[in-house]
Amino acid sequence: MISYIGNRPAIQIGPYQVLDYDTLWLEDALRRAAQAADLEDFPLVEEIRSGVELYLENKCPLRLLLLEDLYERVRKMLVKIGCEKIAEKLEPLAPPVTVSLVKAAYDAGNGFELGFFKAIRNELSELRNAGAEQVHFTGLRESALILRGREKWNKHCDSLLEEIKSFLTACDREQSRRSKALRLSMES
Repeated sequence: MISYIGNRPAIQIGPYQVLDYDTLWLEDALRRAAQAADLEDFPLVEEIRSGVELYLENKCPLRLLLLEDLYERVRKMLVKIGCEKIAEKLEPLAPPVTVSLVKAAYDAGNGFELGFFKAIRNELSELRNAGAEQVHFTGLRESALILRGREKWNKHCDSLLEEIKSFLTACDREQSRRSKALRLSMES
């Protein structure tokens, strides 16, 4: 059985589901929309976020909620309370997403690092398009073992692990130059 934090539904972001999340990202999205609508001093951001949080915990009948559907509900609520300008400017912003690289390694297979790195780039693009801004990668060591076809760690795995870390670091630097950037992090 899956345990949901605060009885909130999982949020679907592209191919990923986020279960353990706070709602500060929603507050950030509301602040951005208020600023874009030239209402920077809009005083109800925290109250609206809190109301959405209560809805997610107590009233939402769904166990899985698409990110876009959540934002559509928030837009409708904003219109109902007379905040049409903010509703028009509200852009989806996802909670932080954790991505395990193990699946990409299995999909690429032993010795196919290029396919692995291409899959990571594609996932980053998909996540960015879905509204993600923070992505944390896990499973780096396991991925190196899979890609090297090893059961025990060796110097070749060490070398590939460093390549993976360098690739993710380079992707992070590349992201910072985009208009819709991602902040990438990885397990140590």
